[in-house]
Amino acid sequence: MYSCLFLRILGAPWEADTRPNDVMIVTLTEGADPGLVRDALAGLGLWASPFEGRRGSVQLFVHSHSGDVNRERILSVAGVADISEPASRHPRVDVQAASVRFGEIELGGEAAPVLMAGPCSVESEERIHEVAERLAAIGVRFLRGGAYKPRTSPYDFQGVGTDALRWLREAADANDMLVVTEALSEASIDSVAEVADLIQIGSRNMHNGALLDAAGRTGRPVLVKRGMAATVEEWLSAGEYCLAGGAPAVVFCERGIRSFDDRTRNLLDLGSVALLRHVHQLPVIVDPSHGLGRRDLIPHLSRAAIAAGASGLLIEVHPEPERALSDGPQAVTFEEIDSLARDLRAEAPSAIFATG
Repeated sequence: MYSCLFLRILGAPWEADTRPNDVMIVTLTEGADPGLVRDALAGLGLWASPFEGRRGSVQLFVHSHSGDVNRERILSVAGVADISEPASRHPRVDVQAASVRFGEIELGGEAAPVLMAGPCSVESEERIHEVAERLAAIGVRFLRGGAYKPRTSPYDFQGVGTDALRWLREAADANDMLVVTEALSEASIDSVAEVADLIQIGSRNMHNGALLDAAGRTGRPVLVKRGMAATVEEWLSAGEYCLAGGAPAVVFCERGIRSFDDRTRNLLDLGSVALLRHVHQLPVIVDPSHGLGRRDLIPHLSRAAIAAGASGLLIEVHPEPERALSDGPQAVTFEEIDSLARDLRAEAPSAIFATG
């Protein structure tokens, strides 16, 4: 009688035709202790995270940190009987390119990080044009702003709606920018897809399979924000929904997860950013505005996000944060975003932001 361990080998030299991100099925000898096998694999430089598979089997997703693990060395581990052919757990996520192109702009891979910025909510036509013009001069490539706003309280400002989508598109076009904006429901997905270059799925909707599928069916790239209490596995599965629905690519966005500490709005998990970028080879950006909820810390966490491997930043900007209709405490001013852009250019010779 044998039991099985499913091992995901990421980046390990396996066989010449084996892709990174494959799932390997490792069969154990009768009576072998899965915990001891896992420890032995860790000694070979493999990170293993277990969960229960079919018929009570244990699945381990494993990454090779040492770079010298091969089939023979795994077979030499006590308790390992055999290794079967690979079968991907996330077939579409696993084969997605490490970068996404939007015309001349590349997001991910080895490209310089891209800045996405704008107000939390599109409040008026005049204001979004003002914001777009100022941000374009700084080098922002994506104009962000919410036409529909999911709020914790039903009595808070919910967004202007479809008129705001038109204002957002016109402001972006007037300043040679791209648009990223959120689709709140299946009812709004087509309207959003008409104006957005990148459709955003917010934290509250990361688990909404029907909306994820609908976003994929638009044929647009989708930005999937991590749920406020979602594991990385659940986050990747949300991206898989979009790709299975037909999305050409998914960009993942870390925006902080719920924590027990209230000194910041959320806990910004930069470990997950490094994991998606360097292990899974996926395009991932960081939203330090929602991750922190405090404008004074945004410049510092923006630098940390880029160092962790983020392919871009999603930052809330408002001309008068104290008068913003939503999320004022986490919005930076034009002067602050300009200062951040200058500092990051100085620290990154490749120029993190466009210069014209």
